[in-house]
Amino acid sequence: MSVISLPTRRINSSTSNRFSAKHNVTPLIESIDLPLLLSALVLLGLGLVMVASSSISIAERQLSEPLYYFWHQLSYSIIGLIAAFIIFKIPLDFLQKTGPVLIVISLVLLSMVLIPGIGREVNGSTRWLNLGIISLQVSEFVKLATVIYLAGYLVRHNEEVRTNLSGFLRPLGLIFIISTLLILEPDFGAVAVIAMTAMGMLWLGGASFFQFILLMLTMGAALTLAAVSSPYRMERLTTFLNPWADPFDSGFQLTQALIAFGRGEWFGVGLGSSVQKLFYLPEAHTDFVFAVLAEELGLFSVMLVIALFCFIVIRALMIGRRAEKRERPFTAFLAYGLGIWLGLQAFINVGVNMGVLPTKGLTLPLMSYGGSSLIIMCVVIAMLLRADFETRQFDRNSQGKRKKSTVGAAW
Repeated sequence: MSVISLPTRRINSSTSNRFSAKHNVTPLIESIDLPLLLSALVLLGLGLVMVASSSISIAERQLSEPLYYFWHQLSYSIIGLIAAFIIFKIPLDFLQKTGPVLIVISLVLLSMVLIPGIGREVNGSTRWLNLGIISLQVSEFVKLATVIYLAGYLVRHNEEVRTNLSGFLRPLGLIFIISTLLILEPDFGAVAVIAMTAMGMLWLGGASFFQFILLMLTMGAALTLAAVSSPYRMERLTTFLNPWADPFDSGFQLTQALIAFGRGEWFGVGLGSSVQKLFYLPEAHTDFVFAVLAEELGLFSVMLVIALFCFIVIRALMIGRRAEKRERPFTAFLAYGLGIWLGLQAFINVGVNMGVLPTKGLTLPLMSYGGSSLIIMCVVIAMLLRADFETRQFDRNSQGKRKKSTVGAAW
């Protein structure tokens, strides 16, 4: 009997270990929003391909290294994924507490950029801090810090925002200071994104219709004043209405982007076969990578990219709504804010590439070349995944408590 029972115990132990391992892995998989994660990874991978394709000619001419921008973008992607993994492990309660600190850091960094010798100028704009290995585009960090701070503010002062004008106006004063510093760089595109994201978050936070209209009028007046006060901004605003009026000067970028869309037709001219990226389309691997994608891969790929961005934004809003129903306000406002920001920036970049919006100098999230933008966007996706993860954990804990109370009541 002992000879027979020994292998029986081993078989049972092995089966139990396998079951335990499967049981441990399954909740982890179920706790991650895989469709959201996969959508972001598809955009990231497609972005790497398009950066390589769109930059190969300019990298060969300027640096004698065809894949220079691709290797840098790949490095940024790896750093971004590592940063995303770290952020995913951080509880959102900690982020809520750090919101005011992040805003103070943002104001300090924005001020440092404007100091001669510290800020780095590129194409007439001083938006970068030289950190040695990499250059930090401060506006990308500021966008993230603003969303985190506003989410925390709406939790702390939600009743004031709903009922009191002062509670509504206080965050606007902060947005005004941030916008002023950004305009001095100048970075008008970042001002537009931050202002509209703040408007969306305050609206979802319960601001009254009158307050919202007041905010829209104030923001509209400020943005209009900023536009008309600078000749180059005014030129950008008017050129997109008819870029063909001056196709070799002020309308050059938009006309070349439109030509790229026209050449792409349904299925594109083939990966790597773009003509517009051959020194016709300025900033082909940064602001106008979407136009190169349209030329090389066609309308179907354009529709796929737009669909993926729409899916991510809708998913973010769904995460926020689910958290709001579970009375987790910071998680809800954070998800709303991140979704609005990502959607706005993607919408503006696509609109600029298609000639329906004036050029803003905004990157396409997860796809355009640029270390700061790519790393921050990876962090944004990680925060959305964390928000979804914590909401699911809250549901599991609530179900566990209900089961225990039901069993206790039955006994």
